[in-house]
Amino acid sequence: MRIDWSTLLLQTINALVLIWLLARFLFRPVAGIIAERQKAAQALIADADAAKHAAVLERDAAVHETQRLVAARADAMKTIAAEAENEKAALLATAHADADRLRATATAETEAARAEQGKLVAARATQLAIDIATKLLDRLPESARVSGFIGGLVDGIAQLPAQVRTELGANGVALSLSAPRTLSQQEQESCRAALTTCLNRPVSLQIEVDPSLIAGLELTAVHAVVRNSFKADLVQISAALLSGDNAPN
Repeated sequence: MRIDWSTLLLQTINALVLIWLLARFLFRPVAGIIAERQKAAQALIADADAAKHAAVLERDAAVHETQRLVAARADAMKTIAAEAENEKAALLATAHADADRLRATATAETEAARAEQGKLVAARATQLAIDIATKLLDRLPESARVSGFIGGLVDGIAQLPAQVRTELGANGVALSLSAPRTLSQQEQESCRAALTTCLNRPVSLQIEVDPSLIAGLELTAVHAVVRNSFKADLVQISAALLSGDNAPN
């Protein structure tokens, strides 16, 4: 086998020229393009990473803001609930106070009405007693309105303290004796004699007429008053009626 060195050399030169041409006009531009594409890709990747990082920051900020809003809402709800509870307590306290005031007012008005009713009942009872006493006295002798009460007056004087009895009518001081009508001379002497016996000394009397006594006698001195009359009895009856009507059940 015979080798043609000239042909081999020519082919080798052709191959080298081809390789040089390819490297000069094809590989270098392609490598440059690839490098540019790689730079662009890296820039895009960097931008994407930056955008991703910014998105992550925005997401974290949004989460933080959401958490802050949720916490603020919870605090606001707690504040509103506390204010509502306080307002409720204040309204209940006001309502209770108003109810207590109304209850107290109603109680006071009821008590006042009861007291007024008691006064009316006592007044009616007193008037009824006066009417009954007047009708009964009309059936009795006129003298009974006085003479029948002398003994009771003496008993009332006898119940006074000794010091007070000693001062009654002492040193000639006249005793004031009230009667429902003008006393006859005999009635005056009967009263004077009974009081003289009771006090163990002579006494002088100043007779006064008081028709409101209805019947009976009343003795008035500086340090004592002794009543034995229908008027005094009616006053006691009226007081007892009022006291009984106002007594608690």
